[in-house]
Amino acid sequence: MTEPRITLEQWRALLAVVDAGGYAQAAEALGKSQSAVSYAIQKLETTLDLRVFTLKGRKAALTPAGELLYRRARALLGEAEALEQAAAHLSLRHEAAIELAVEALFPNWLMLDCLAELGDAFPDTRIELHETVLTGTEEALLERRVDLAIAGRIPPGFLGDHLMRVRFVPVAHPDHPLHQLARPLDFNDLRRQRQLVVRDSGQRRTDAGWLGAEQRWTLSHVSTSIQAACRGQGFAWYPEEKIRRELAAGTLKVLPLREGSERFADLYLVYGDRDYAGPATRQLGEILARRTRSLCETEEAFH
Repeated sequence: MTEPRITLEQWRALLAVVDAGGYAQAAEALGKSQSAVSYAIQKLETTLDLRVFTLKGRKAALTPAGELLYRRARALLGEAEALEQAAAHLSLRHEAAIELAVEALFPNWLMLDCLAELGDAFPDTRIELHETVLTGTEEALLERRVDLAIAGRIPPGFLGDHLMRVRFVPVAHPDHPLHQLARPLDFNDLRRQRQLVVRDSGQRRTDAGWLGAEQRWTLSHVSTSIQAACRGQGFAWYPEEKIRRELAAGTLKVLPLREGSERFADLYLVYGDRDYAGPATRQLGEILARRTRSLCETEEAFH
């Protein structure tokens, strides 16, 4: 096995020049002199015998070879950082904290039960819970900001296990104008009323489900949206599990749609990096899988 000729510091300098937008900015970001950054890039090019940057006007731009090296260098440094974190975890009995991203569709009470069980086994491990929507969960995984996630979609480069299928139903307050029509509804009826929508928490925001109403309120939290619906301020599709209490109390009532009366979404358990997950993270994953499986089996038996 040959010794690497390029150091991690040189690869880090390459990333910094590209990400920061220039040698001076990279030097400031790295806490080094501009001459040190320039020397690192020059040595990298000399050792590899290729040009990484070319001048376009007054700015340095990546050559085709530089673009390839930039992508590979990002992956290499990411792996090196993950390896160091894994070594730090291995030196401890358990992780000091777990970063957890959970799609807002997942039942809150179930998540709290799972965290309570983990707390009994690892009382000193802190939990940082991020409640996310749509692409917000994917971004948390892709940007390596979380150790574990419950996501509606498995991002490229990750593996995940299916947790549960969530059923959505369209609802409104019993006194809402849509219910007063007292007949099966079509999408033209919905278009004339206000729809309540939950905002995607990611930067690359996307839409999901039917969004055909001319009037729309977009809210950041499912609980706020449910409160608005219970006040008669709009209609929405909600996960059935999230509104069981409101349906039982009669503050929400399922809309009698001719079509589209239900839709489904799948949730997956995804590790940020399973190989490097610490004992508390692994146990939390096992608790989530076991308790969710038990819930789904109970509901199937009930139905």
